[in-house]
Amino acid sequence: MKSITGKTISIIVPVYNEGANISPLTDRLLRVMTETGVPFEILFVDDGSSDDSLTILRKRSSQDERIKYISFSRNFGHEVASTAGMDYCVGDAAVLIDADLQDPPEVIPLLINKWKEGYDVVYAKRAVRPGEGLKKRVSAWLFYRVLQKLSEVAIPLDTGDFRLMDKCVIHSLRLCREHNRFVRGLVAWVGFEQTGIEYKRDERLAGSTKYSFMKLLLLSLDAIISFSNVPLRLSSIFGILAMFFSICIGVAVVVHKLFLGLNIPGYALATAGLFFLFGIQMFLMGIMGEYMGRMYKQVQNRPLYLIKDSQGIMR
Repeated sequence: MKSITGKTISIIVPVYNEGANISPLTDRLLRVMTETGVPFEILFVDDGSSDDSLTILRKRSSQDERIKYISFSRNFGHEVASTAGMDYCVGDAAVLIDADLQDPPEVIPLLINKWKEGYDVVYAKRAVRPGEGLKKRVSAWLFYRVLQKLSEVAIPLDTGDFRLMDKCVIHSLRLCREHNRFVRGLVAWVGFEQTGIEYKRDERLAGSTKYSFMKLLLLSLDAIISFSNVPLRLSSIFGILAMFFSICIGVAVVVHKLFLGLNIPGYALATAGLFFLFGIQMFLMGIMGEYMGRMYKQVQNRPLYLIKDSQGIMR
């Protein structure tokens, strides 16, 4: 059992156009964390919102010194906003939670209890996903299982970013500065003692999801490419299979032409073969291009984000 006497907890909340949710979330977080008796800070990270999110954060921060915020110069993405929160939080542990109230703040004491038991990471596993359509549930189910099969690290199934992390995990994550980020994958990669709890996810209180189908697809691509070399290995296999297929077709044509006396026009087969090989080539080039593009972004060495405004943080 770990003693948490005298220790503090940071609540990290990435925000993008969540003006209608900020105050209800803040009120619930203040109530829940006060009841735990553990000193805390709430650190909002405004990811370049275009609504009144920043105005509300400024007001709430001026009313309570435990409420702090960072505001980006533009939208850098949810994964980067989560990273900024981990960069600037000061607690002995940090809880990462979304601003849409689908992840109930009332679950946080359960995460803290597991932290007391000695675990360094306590992730919340979604047992029920109300308010989500069949397509969203099926795509999420497939995503986690495909990722688990392809990834070189064990990423827990059906878990989002909602989790508690000890400061030893936070310090390790600060060393990981890749630009194409997948935070829950990085948490799995750093290791340490990890466990999970199940919880019922609520429906979104207000607003709409910021993850379109295309954004989810790109996140899936980032997750797979960041934690697996399987796509590169598959490209080699595709190349070998295409070459073998072409050789077999060539042998079959020669046998039919020379030994069976069949009049086989060559242009149709040659054209089909060229299109087939061209398609394989483009597919393989796309896979290699994804890896090379990520290397190019990394060697540019640009900062992950830029801060235009903040309150209550050490810069």
